[in-house]
Amino acid sequence: MPKLYGVIGDPIDHSLSPVMHQKWLRENGYDDHYHAFRVTKDQLEDAVRGLRALGAGGFNVTIPHKTAIIPLLDDIDEEAEVIGAVNTVINENGRLVGTNTDAIGFMKSLEEKGFAPEAGDSVLVIGAGGAARAVCAALAKRAKIRVDLTNRTPEAAERLSARFFNSNESAVWTLEEAEKRLAQYRLIINATPVGMSGFADALPVRTERLTAHTICVDLIYRPLKTRFLEAAEQIGAPALNGLPMLIHQGAAAFQRWLGIWPDTFNMEKYLLENYFQ
Repeated sequence: MPKLYGVIGDPIDHSLSPVMHQKWLRENGYDDHYHAFRVTKDQLEDAVRGLRALGAGGFNVTIPHKTAIIPLLDDIDEEAEVIGAVNTVINENGRLVGTNTDAIGFMKSLEEKGFAPEAGDSVLVIGAGGAARAVCAALAKRAKIRVDLTNRTPEAAERLSARFFNSNESAVWTLEEAEKRLAQYRLIINATPVGMSGFADALPVRTERLTAHTICVDLIYRPLKTRFLEAAEQIGAPALNGLPMLIHQGAAAFQRWLGIWPDTFNMEKYLLENYFQ
């Protein structure tokens, strides 16, 4: 009997997860079905209970439920505990176990493009929310790199720095301080919503001191090219949007459910050709 998979969130109509997972299911010979479910905050407990009762093989979790869902699950793994959020739930013989594939999705997207930081590199993370937590969790596993943080609210960045990094190896800057130091970083990651649809004319930091040797990553994928990435390309700096991370976090969830790492390369081509024209 075909199994049910899905994603819950609010809003959810924009999600590309059903497109990705349904295609991967068919490519790997499964008759299962993956659907998007709009679930409000008030409906979350009922939705989890319903997915459990239906015997769903697993499901993804997106805004605004990544933290609120934790008490409704039977367990969470170490990755979800470290990040403090769940984006994937696995049904293990009736037990709902939460994990988080955002960190592995982020790092695999960098590795695929040859952008992963190496020993001696300095990295700047812009932001201190859920996306930044996943990025920091991934970077914290890389040996001998320096990770600094900046955020509109420095106190939030300080808490994030203390959670993941040794204070002697991580500085927290105001946005103004960070802007003066952009040239010293090998990799800069925007993990804020600044630049996405609705904020498309904004920059997470001023880019006058950006240099061509710095890899610029923006976790936003709508639009594919934010003003931050445009500024990077104008000076010849390598640039990467958030679409590869979206695909790889989805692939990691697929692997947790079915034991198969799906085709990510052709998925990126498929999405670009069909959903970003």
